[in-house]
Order: sequence, then structure tokens, then C-alpha cells
Amino acid sequence: MSVNRKLGKPTDQRRAMLRAMVTYLLENGQIKTTVSRAKEVAPVAEKMITLAKKNDLAAYRQALGFITKEDVAKKLFDELGPKYESRAGGYTRIVRIGPRRGDAAEMAILELV
Repeated sequence: MSVNRKLGKPTDQRRAMLRAMVTYLLENGQIKTTVSRAKEVAPVAEKMITLAKKNDLAAYRQALGFITKEDVAKKLFDELGPKYESRAGGYTRIVRIGPRRGDAAEMAILELV
């Protein structure tokens, strides 16, 4: 497994950003962000969906420990877990959409498949 990107942030800020982005992704189905951030968020989001597929109390509490909104965790276990029940991984897709206007950072859309 590769070393995680630092994304120019201290550990606590980076973890908070990842939690917020994963929560937003699971809530809305897609996010628009930089490619490097998308590559960091995708595996964490996949892990959350895998937890939801287990559908037991321990997994629910583990997801609640990471996801910042309770209703998103509920949606994850009630809707997304059953939706991906037959799929063995690969729940997210990164689509590159070209450079950002301000600083030419490579942008991407991270979406749930």
C-alpha cells in the first residue's frame, strides 16, 4: 500500500477534511475536487460502503466514528449498503475534468458508481 498524500495539511486538519469529504460524497453521490484529494477520499469512502454491507451494530458504530453526520450514516446503511450488496468493491469512480481556472490544479469528479 502506498504512503498517504499529506495534501499540504497537518494530520488533524487532513483527517478532518477527509471525514468531511467522505460525508459529503455519501450524502450527495458526487464531489468536485482535485485529483490528488479524490485519490485519497476514494479508498476511505469504499471502506465505509464495505462497512455498510456488513450491516451490524459494530460496523454502524465504526462508521459513525468517522462520518460527521448521523443521517448520512443512516443513509449509508439503509440505502447504499443494500445497493452495493452484490458488488465486490469499486464503488467509486474518478473522472478528470481538466485544470481549475485559478491555479490550474487538475480537477476531477469523484462519484459513486
